[in-house]
Amino acid sequence: MANAEHLKIFQQGVETWNRWREEHPDIQPDLYRAPLRGDRRIGPDLSEIDLHNAQLAMANLSGATLHRANLSKADFSGADLIRTNLRDANLAKADLSGATCRVVDFSGANLREAKLTRTDLSGANLARSDLRQAELIRTNLTQTNCREADFHDAYLAEVILGDTDLTAAKGLDACEYGAPSTVDHRTLAKSGRLPLQFLRGCGLPDALIDYLPSLLSEPIQFYSCFISYSHQDEAFAQRLHADLQNKGVRCWYAAEDMKIGDRIRDTIDQQIRLRDKLLVVLSSTSIESEWVEDEVEAALEEERKIQGRRTVLFPIKIDNAIEDTNRAWARKIKRTCHIGDFTRWKDHDAYQTAFNRLLHDLKADSRIHAP
Repeated sequence: MANAEHLKIFQQGVETWNRWREEHPDIQPDLYRAPLRGDRRIGPDLSEIDLHNAQLAMANLSGATLHRANLSKADFSGADLIRTNLRDANLAKADLSGATCRVVDFSGANLREAKLTRTDLSGANLARSDLRQAELIRTNLTQTNCREADFHDAYLAEVILGDTDLTAAKGLDACEYGAPSTVDHRTLAKSGRLPLQFLRGCGLPDALIDYLPSLLSEPIQFYSCFISYSHQDEAFAQRLHADLQNKGVRCWYAAEDMKIGDRIRDTIDQQIRLRDKLLVVLSSTSIESEWVEDEVEAALEEERKIQGRRTVLFPIKIDNAIEDTNRAWARKIKRTCHIGDFTRWKDHDAYQTAFNRLLHDLKADSRIHAP
């Protein structure tokens, strides 16, 4: 049970409690199983209270107002927080495992590195909350508002996402996924376009992902790309592949899409013929690659067959080797093609500028040559 002395001080009000915390910074408050709810009609107003490191496991705080409260590292495991006001509260590294947080207002709250294992957040408002590095395992987010919430580096496993609003949520493509989650059609319909990494992390198969635009009343993007690159440029190719997929440009990428047992040369030739465009990553190593040369020749042959009805070859460079090359095929590209400049791809802003230009060109070409 709760420490009787701590509970008595707590019951004297926020000002008395906060003053006591300032005078005794080394004491960890113990309010385990404390009945803190107060009046049945409305909970206590504990705005801006200092409960950091407090032991609040199994406590009843339902209906309380904890607006801007300091609850960092507090233990709320198994606590009752139904309809609690936690707007702009600091819950960094707090343990909310098994807590009942239905219809709680967490808008703008700091939940960074919080433990949310088996936490019931159904109907809660997590808009603009900070969930970076939070742990969400078997968390119930049914009918939860997660608009503009930040999920960067969060860990997701078996999360229930039913009728959840993820509109403009951040970092969904930068999460760690420990196990598939449950995502229903209402979540997909109300959240708009979601990152490919998130959809795959939740366990959705590519066959379904391809047809999601029809659910959102958007035209299905049939145009697609084959990415040709040297193995030494793997890091760049991975990044480009992921970003294009997230923008609806379907890509074939040998390192990820080649099936075990495929005859490599035959498979690549087939994929170039099936894809609308070849994105060739030009570098000092790729220019010397016979495979890349063959892939470029296949794309140029495809352009000749269709007699200029659409552009097949889209070259981009990640260094300046193309400027001094003696390879005939590379010199031809330099003479005849506009080459996208990704030479500063490790700089975020420079990469984004080059990527947006490439994306614009890919989509513009698709519109121009649409049947």
